[in-house]
Amino acid sequence: MPRGPHPRLSRHAPLAPLALALLLAGCQGLPGASSAAEPARDPLAGAPPITRGLDATGLAGLLEAELAGQRSDYTRAARGFLEAAERYDSVALAERATLAARFSEDPALLEEAAQRWQGLAPGSDAPSRLLASLALQRGDWAAALGHRLDAIEQAAGDQDASQALLGLAEGALDAGAEPAPLLDRLRTHLARTPASAASRVDAELATALLEAAAGQPAAAEGRLARLARQAPERPELWHLRARLALEAEAPAAARDYARRGLAVSPGDPRLMLLLARTELALGSVAAAEEAIEALLAEHGDDPALRLGLARLFLEHDHLAPARRLLLPLAGDDDAPPLAFLLLGAIAEERGEVGNALLYYRQVPEGEQFLPARVNAARMLMEADRRLDARTFLRLERLRHAPYESELVAVEVELLDEAGLNDQADALLDSELARRPDDEQLRYQRAMRAFAEGDLAAMEADLRHLIEHDPDNATALNALGYTLADADIEGRLDEALALIERAHALAPDNPAILDSLGWVHYRRGEPARALPWLRRAWAAMPDQEIAAHLIEVLWALGEKAEARALLDEARARFETRPLIDELLRRRPELLETGAASSP
Repeated sequence: MPRGPHPRLSRHAPLAPLALALLLAGCQGLPGASSAAEPARDPLAGAPPITRGLDATGLAGLLEAELAGQRSDYTRAARGFLEAAERYDSVALAERATLAARFSEDPALLEEAAQRWQGLAPGSDAPSRLLASLALQRGDWAAALGHRLDAIEQAAGDQDASQALLGLAEGALDAGAEPAPLLDRLRTHLARTPASAASRVDAELATALLEAAAGQPAAAEGRLARLARQAPERPELWHLRARLALEAEAPAAARDYARRGLAVSPGDPRLMLLLARTELALGSVAAAEEAIEALLAEHGDDPALRLGLARLFLEHDHLAPARRLLLPLAGDDDAPPLAFLLLGAIAEERGEVGNALLYYRQVPEGEQFLPARVNAARMLMEADRRLDARTFLRLERLRHAPYESELVAVEVELLDEAGLNDQADALLDSELARRPDDEQLRYQRAMRAFAEGDLAAMEADLRHLIEHDPDNATALNALGYTLADADIEGRLDEALALIERAHALAPDNPAILDSLGWVHYRRGEPARALPWLRRAWAAMPDQEIAAHLIEVLWALGEKAEARALLDEARARFETRPLIDELLRRRPELLETGAASSP
């Protein structure tokens, strides 16, 4: 039914259609009303259209949404409230739709509801905050910044939102985001923000950080110097100045900034840590230890803090202070596993093989378990104690059954590194005789066979894996790629089918994307190969993918782009056997453009 442009939703409005219906129903029993024998007719057929309040369809939709929410069917509830919000242009219903969508575990629905809420309430900062959070979750830093700035502008300089700007910029840079688009957006925001606005300082700090990251250190320093005159009471200012000075290899200036920040905010842990870092950069180990002790005294003897500080000393090759920080943790029943791993590494560096082995063996099962055993076994091998290394790994397999396959794989790798390939072969064969369906060891044997040029043995092991687990994307891709790369006559269709099966199982795997591109190239389809290889390179810049992409670009006549990528790959990768092999086959790639590369 038609409705007016601005229908009113009040607490009494939903009752109006019901009251009218009840009144008309009651009238059926009054004199003059139609008898049961008369044909039924719609009593509202001639009624004027509803232009205010809820019509029957709107009321039914709201009731359905409310009941769905009570039954915890939050997706249906959100959809119902969202439809009603659009039907009646209601901010309250859009907000309710967003609330329901938050419980639906459907990010797309939540974003749709929040955008509708924002569209109906352009002056509210709440939907902008939510949209910023959603953008952060999916790694869209530009959108997150835009929504965060919208929230600041809508809330007239919301201090909470503005203080998050520096953290957002830091997160974006840590994630590898390009600083330029973020910088442009912040500068636009500053251009329309009054100089007296309380939120301006935080936007200036974020802008300075992005300017430094964008290769504009003079602009960043000039901005921070102005802020130092305008808002010297902000510890974030001194923290950022100290960080940027340290990154610019100006530790003396960084120390001065850290000290000025601590004068403003005594006991600030970030500034205390920066002070220790600057002292280390200046070679003042004793002063750094003093700053560390002050930090521990001020903020409690937290194990995580001790670990972080120890790693700071290790980064500068100061083993003794790192060890002093870690030793108190070793006697704790709840000692972090990383503490034992680091103590083992320190002892190993000092030539204390026995102590190192003791510490490495104390690392419990979990994230640090395998690195500790690898370090211990490699240390023994390098000390010409091969039998001790193998005995150590064998005992660890008995003590830690869940890691049996991984520890065998470690031993095989160490034997290969030592040139004891026959012993590695014998170990793998004996273990697979005991456990023929061990996927990790069989795959390892297949890859060793490939490295040795024994494609038949490799294929046999991969076929075994696929028969045992038809959804093993790694084995499917390995076999398909090998058939494609070897360009075995009559088997390229089979290679494509295997790789496509792997892709269906793991559609975003860069190695599989590379294989898809390469098999199309081998089939004489470079144009079909190109988009797959571009996606693979974007997802995982690897020298093998680079070699494939360069070759396909060259085959398609994109010589300038091929040579540009060659320059990039040669600068990026120290070891690049496949790039070098490509150049041996296609020396024409070096004729121009790349000759000056290392």
